[in-house]
Amino acid sequence: MMDYRRMLEDIERETLAPYGMKSSDTRGRKHPEDPPHFRTEFQRDRDRIIHSTAFRRLEYKTQVFVNHEGDYYRTRLTHTIEVQQVARTIARALRLNEDLAEAISLAHDIGHTPFGHAGEEKLHEIMEGKGGFEHNMQGLRVVDYLENKYEKFRGLNLTFETREGIAKHKTSYDNPDRLPDEFLPDKSPTLEAQIVNLADEIAYNAHDIDDGLKSGNITLEQILDSVPLFKELYEKASHIKDREKRIYEAIREFIGMQIHDVIENSLEMIKRAG
Repeated sequence: MMDYRRMLEDIERETLAPYGMKSSDTRGRKHPEDPPHFRTEFQRDRDRIIHSTAFRRLEYKTQVFVNHEGDYYRTRLTHTIEVQQVARTIARALRLNEDLAEAISLAHDIGHTPFGHAGEEKLHEIMEGKGGFEHNMQGLRVVDYLENKYEKFRGLNLTFETREGIAKHKTSYDNPDRLPDEFLPDKSPTLEAQIVNLADEIAYNAHDIDDGLKSGNITLEQILDSVPLFKELYEKASHIKDREKRIYEAIREFIGMQIHDVIENSLEMIKRAG
């Protein structure tokens, strides 16, 4: 029988950039397993995350609004899907490993509380004196221990690179101050993990505007006054007479410009680095 995994690994070696993480070069899993036949190691990670209980529970964890306030507003699940889409786009353009970027994206909020970062801060306050609470470390607990579906091990037994991406997820509002020693705190994670960090912020930037306007918590005028780039894009879409469609056009361009900026600047930095 054809070994599809090896065929996929060969495709990775032929198509990914030298700085892209090849699944055949993974540092492995905590518990040894036979390799998959029809998937790469990072594709197996992605599938295990999607089929986990914790991933399904993201549907009921909201960013700002409680779940019953409306089916329009983002939840952790819809946000996660948006992050995954942005991360794959950037990874593809940079010839990075899309499967690893996707796996990290799908798990990056798997340990998060409801009610966004305010919920996390409150739980951290409640847990003061007992180790506190930090959602990256909770995400690692989820995938390493709390998921319990396999006979031979606890957790999902993900690869080191996916677990490292969860533990080291960092944005302007995610800045873990402690890491297990196995992840070498002073060393940057894979470029795929760093792409997920940026994709998270891009997704937030866009859907905060969308949900804020839809809820009435912020007006269009307030956004135009405080976000110069969005104002520029909104004015550029002046040919669209329908106000709501004009806003959506500006949001789409807002996302696209940020993605383009990440790709172009990354390629320039890679070129300078030789």
